Amino acid sequence: MTRKKLALTAAALALAAGFLPGAAWAQGKVLKFVSWQKDERGVGDWWGSVIKEFEATHPGVKIEWTKVERGAYADTMTTLFAGGKPPDIVHLASFEFQKFADNGWLEPLDPYIKDAKLDLKGWAGQDTCTWNKQTVCTMMLYFGYIFAYNEELLKKEGLSVPKTYAEFLAAAQKLTKDLNGDGITDQFGTGHETKGGGGQYMSEMMNYTLDAGGRWTNDAGKVTINTPEMIEGLSRWKTIVKTSLTPRDLAAGEVRQMFADGKIAMKMDGPWLWPIIQKGKAKDQIKLGMVPFKPPVGGSSNVLGIAADAPKENKKLVWDFIAIATSDKFQSSYATLGASPPPSPRADTTAATKDTPHFDLLVQATKAAADAKVDRIPKGLELVFNEFAKMVMEESQRMIIQDLDPKTVAATMQAKAEALQKQ
Repeated sequence: MTRKKLALTAAALALAAGFLPGAAWAQGKVLKFVSWQKDERGVGDWWGSVIKEFEATHPGVKIEWTKVERGAYADTMTTLFAGGKPPDIVHLASFEFQKFADNGWLEPLDPYIKDAKLDLKGWAGQDTCTWNKQTVCTMMLYFGYIFAYNEELLKKEGLSVPKTYAEFLAAAQKLTKDLNGDGITDQFGTGHETKGGGGQYMSEMMNYTLDAGGRWTNDAGKVTINTPEMIEGLSRWKTIVKTSLTPRDLAAGEVRQMFADGKIAMKMDGPWLWPIIQKGKAKDQIKLGMVPFKPPVGGSSNVLGIAADAPKENKKLVWDFIAIATSDKFQSSYATLGASPPPSPRADTTAATKDTPHFDLLVQATKAAADAKVDRIPKGLELVFNEFAKMVMEESQRMIIQDLDPKTVAATMQAKAEALQKQ
């Protein structure tokens, strides 16, 4: 075994045994909860409040909350489940739970939902939690992209805020400039990550493919890349990148910082862009609005579930934990502590709106993406998502570098995606 795998295995075994540094043996029953968000500001505080409420309403039951770093998370959780020692409370990213569900490691939640009369109607991203026609998790975060623009740069060029792709393209072309005449572009119309993982690359492309009416797959999971809509979306992406309306070969963090510093005029991104803007040189020039494309990019983030192999009495307790996390009270507090729209349509976001001036915009963007059932993880390709995303990125880069016809690229992607589905 490699050193990395040995370390992951050791960490997983320590988690299963409860011997990680700082772990304490609680009196009475102990439920194990593993998460990568324990130390995250805002959302980590929210998880802590849910645990506090659970322990207060379940005397004698303690939750052992352990952090595993995001980079090692999937491997560590796989080792725990494969070894028959999974955590009772299952916390997973929305792009990785599918393999756990496919192995039969996640408890079907439909009987619990029915008995508790939990209303998940309008719950953002909840459709993603259906696997083999069973509900295996509850969605804990779903987001929609917002549009950030440098109002001062647009006004200098006599431009109004774009409302369509055509207006956006025209503005991006006018705002991309060599400011000092040295032949090097100093200001870009827009900004996208074009260096990094396939998942983020796909998300950037989806701004254009979605607005063109394209989807990677349809509702039945059939690959639908070789279509006029997707070809149009790929053509738009090629135009933006090949004509350098966005800086190229930069990671997401670098692009966001350029925008915050006034070197990029327009940016479509998630709610996490706001705190970066606040630390940038152009923060006073930047305004927010809805993206000029319909629907906006959206995505599910993380889910809660129950380990199928957990003792029966533990499963009931874990459901009580989920019931607290999904309650109106704690969905409302999530909005405030997490500064993001909670998935529940019943959450009271009044306090969050006071703390975050653009919170209503975040809610509007999230609802627009959720209503259109947008997700970064294509239906029917969940189990091979990483391989699919890498393929899409590689073929798109080839399209741009070799100046290939988007029709040819769409046909190639279609064939490769279908082959991945058959693995």
